[in-house]
Amino acid sequence: MPKRLTGAQQAAYHRDGFVAPIDIFSAEEVAGIRAELEAAEAAHGDQLSAAGRNNAHYVLPVLDRIAHDPRILDAVEDVIGPDILVAGTTLFIKEPATEGFISWHQDARYIGLEPHDWVTAWLAISDVTEENGCMRMVPGTHNAPLVAHVDTYGEDNMLTRGQTVPDVDEDASVPVPLKAGQLSLHHPRIVHGSGANRSGARRVGFAIQSYISPAVEQVIGRIWVQTARGTDYGGHHTEAKRPTSVMAADDIAFRDRTNDELSKIFYADAAKEGKY
Repeated sequence: MPKRLTGAQQAAYHRDGFVAPIDIFSAEEVAGIRAELEAAEAAHGDQLSAAGRNNAHYVLPVLDRIAHDPRILDAVEDVIGPDILVAGTTLFIKEPATEGFISWHQDARYIGLEPHDWVTAWLAISDVTEENGCMRMVPGTHNAPLVAHVDTYGEDNMLTRGQTVPDVDEDASVPVPLKAGQLSLHHPRIVHGSGANRSGARRVGFAIQSYISPAVEQVIGRIWVQTARGTDYGGHHTEAKRPTSVMAADDIAFRDRTNDELSKIFYADAAKEGKY
């Protein structure tokens, strides 16, 4: 019996490659989350921009708590089972009236996690709409093998290389708007992307990318994980500790180390490095 998702939501995930919206945090809870995050940005902005938005859960307890929240883990368990590892996170923030976008891509194409027994959870910390650049998914594309991507290094592309699936049938895509506090889950092979923020408000999202089964290995480089639920029966990765305070020096050093290794994964066989 599902713990968080309905039977229909589980079926939608397997059929379409994603499921949304999933109610997680109340309006009051998510307002508190946003306040904590923006206070940390105000005090430590240089540490939470560009590449510093990768693996920020190692330096901000508020993001660590999200990644380990039992309500989210219940939804993840309904997709990948009871043994769950946190393998990385990313803050996806689009400032008002900016051109930053995320091109059509598949997460599994460049992240090095195999087999594809994992899922990305994307939490809306602000309302996420078509106007401010919500994700769009191409349903069913997770059922096919990975496809070739082209590295564009586009100036406004928020992906590492601007990696792009060419010739996507955009008419087949569907928007995934979320209210603040709602979650989406998507499969590592689904083709997806998001547009620019055309609104006057900040768009704030937090992706746990990804929750993996302990059977999953990193075949390109090295990552650290946190055992969020169950046991790490695979033993493929080193366990990371959880932060106890905001921006502790040791935590920053560890976050930077993990991001150096992540950069090697993202830019493996790339012609050059980008800005993320």
